[in-house]
Amino acid sequence: MKVDQPPQGTTAPQNACDTARPIVAIVDDEASVREALSELIELAGLQTVSFGSTRELLDSDVVSSPGCLILDVRMPGDSGLDLQQHLTKAGNMKPVIFLTGHGDIPMSVQAMKAGAVDFLTKPVRDKALLEAVRKAISLDAARRADAAIVKGITERHETLTPREREVLQGVTRGRLNKQIAFDLGIREVTVKLHRGNVMRKMDVTSLSELIRVCDRLPTFVREDPKT
Repeated sequence: MKVDQPPQGTTAPQNACDTARPIVAIVDDEASVREALSELIELAGLQTVSFGSTRELLDSDVVSSPGCLILDVRMPGDSGLDLQQHLTKAGNMKPVIFLTGHGDIPMSVQAMKAGAVDFLTKPVRDKALLEAVRKAISLDAARRADAAIVKGITERHETLTPREREVLQGVTRGRLNKQIAFDLGIREVTVKLHRGNVMRKMDVTSLSELIRVCDRLPTFVREDPKT
């Protein structure tokens, strides 16, 4: 389904983002370019939505949906590079493909260093663009799957009591039960009890698995047992 963004100031079609299918969002101030790219990408079996400016894109809910972005570099208002920088600062790692007729080497270096999947110049070969799109969608899917795993681990960690988190921190640092007991001023049998609770709540069956799982936790959570 091709969905072209309505004129700025109106509401984007909501059904474009009401699906788990990846969406290729095209941002270009030239309607003819948006039309051509949409037709090419949809012929490859992918869903698209188009915008005439970065502001229109940000006013929609597309940036949080699965998929990728195809951005023109130079447009009226904020540029594609500005949008990439904005998303990065917001912690949104949505894959970006730059497609422009005005690119130069410093600009492409800036974009790639900031994490762009590709920097293509117009006119672009259909095959090159579609390969970049498929790569970007695969990257987004992998990132989302990884984020889901980390979210699940973090949620399990949040079920631990403060004392269980202290014991967990000692375990992941390689401390023995008697050493953890000494550190915390509690009995070794109590450490064993807490340790068993940790294993159950974190849904692991071995020490090595527990350590691997905890390595996926955000750094501030691993280092502060109070979190």
